[in-house]
Formats: sequence, C-alpha cells, structure tokens
Amino acid sequence: MNLIVVGAVVAALIALRFLKPNALAWTAATWVALYVAFRWGIEPPLPASIVNMFMGIVTIALLAFVSADSERLRSAKSNIVNFLVRKKYTVPLLIVLVALPLLVAFKIYVDMSRSPQPPVTGRTIHPPPPATISFKGKTVDLGAVENPFREIEETDPEVFAAHVENGKRVYHQNCVFCHGDHMEGDGIFAHGFDPIPANFQDATTIAMLQESYLFWRIAKGAPGLPMESTPWASAMPAWEKFLTEDEIWDVIIFLYDYTGHRPRAKEELH
Repeated sequence: MNLIVVGAVVAALIALRFLKPNALAWTAATWVALYVAFRWGIEPPLPASIVNMFMGIVTIALLAFVSADSERLRSAKSNIVNFLVRKKYTVPLLIVLVALPLLVAFKIYVDMSRSPQPPVTGRTIHPPPPATISFKGKTVDLGAVENPFREIEETDPEVFAAHVENGKRVYHQNCVFCHGDHMEGDGIFAHGFDPIPANFQDATTIAMLQESYLFWRIAKGAPGLPMESTPWASAMPAWEKFLTEDEIWDVIIFLYDYTGHRPRAKEELH
C-alpha cells in the first residue's frame, strides 16, 4: 500500500466526522476519498476494471446509506435543490457544469494517448506442469502418462480414425465456441476474453507441447494454472467436470490431426 495516500484518505474521513458537512457534501467527499484510496493507495495498482467495480459498489452503498434515513434523504434533496436554484451558488454551479465534461474529455484523451504498458508481473504462457494431477479421484503421472490411443495410429488406422472422429465431436460440442472453427482462437466468444483463447494453428502452441501437457491443461483449465501464469483471465473451464478421460485424449488427437502438427516427443535422458 501507498501509506501516504492511505493516511491522507483516513485523515480526510476522520476530519469529515468533526466538520459535520451536509449529507450531500459528506457523500461526495467520501466517494472521492475512497476513489483516491483505490486508485492510488494500492500497490501494485489495481486494474481499471477492478477500480470501477469497487466504485460501483461504493456508489450503491452510499446511495443506500443516504436513502435509508428519511431525514438524511430530505437533507440531501434540499442540498441539491439549493445548489441548483440559489443565486449564491451560480458560480460554483457553472464551474461544475464546465468542469465535468472537461474532466471526461481529459480522461478519454489520456486513455487514448497512453502507450501500452507491460503487466505488473511477468507471465509464463506455457508454465511447467505439476508432476502429478488428480483426475476424477485417479492420480495421473504427467511425466509418464501417454495418450493411450496414439500407438494405434500406425497399427490400427481405422480404430484411430474413429477416435479422431469422436474428438471432432467433442471439440465441436464444447471447444469451438472459443477456439473457433479453424482452431485459430477466434470463436464467437473469443473476443470477450483476455487473453483470447489459444490459436492451435500457431506453431508456438500445441506443436511445442507433449500430449500429457494438453491433458493437464484441458482437464484442469484456468483454475488449475500455477502462480507463474498470472495475471491470467482465462475463462477455460476445468473440462474434467464434463468430459471423460477418453474424450479428452480423443479431442487431443483431433487437435493434432486437424492442424497437421505432431505432439512434441519426450526427450531421452542419457
């Protein structure tokens, strides 16, 4: 936390209790003080979306507080009417009417002209997987497990093709909406996410990974990502809740078959 900013905000809120301003002034001052605390009092800085969410909650809470007491609500209404109609407030009212649109315009200008900023922490796109995972109560050793259907690609092409076809079904029933018809990460929901879903056609995705890695990522989804993958806003669910083990292996086969990539081979240790 930025102790200077937080200390100033706390001091301002304490001063409000002694100054006893009218209901409207108290509400406005409290809103501004909390905005300053969220915007500049927390380090590393909160994302703008989080600040906006917090201020939405603060706004609702303050409105509820003012309206919960009839005398307080009557006082706030009276303060607003007086500010709008009394001649002694003409100059402050004009300042507010001019300042508000200027502040909005300035905020838009600053946001549009700001250069892209790196994330506050680094993020590993392909983090190292854990040694083992639990899948439906079964322990899976990711260092040793292999796709049980990969070996029949050469020995029994017809049965392998059936697994590819089943993987196609699984993909188009569950994955296509985000990863897209051509697996390029451009499904109909893709642009609602940050980062957007993985582009499997890109040579830096599944072509660099072993099938056991894909099993982990599909089974556990975004909730299973380690800390080195943050900040991460992936919406990918943990598919182990919806798919069987065979269905996950089948969809992995389909991913490689459709894109023309081959899974990364395991390195031999000498």
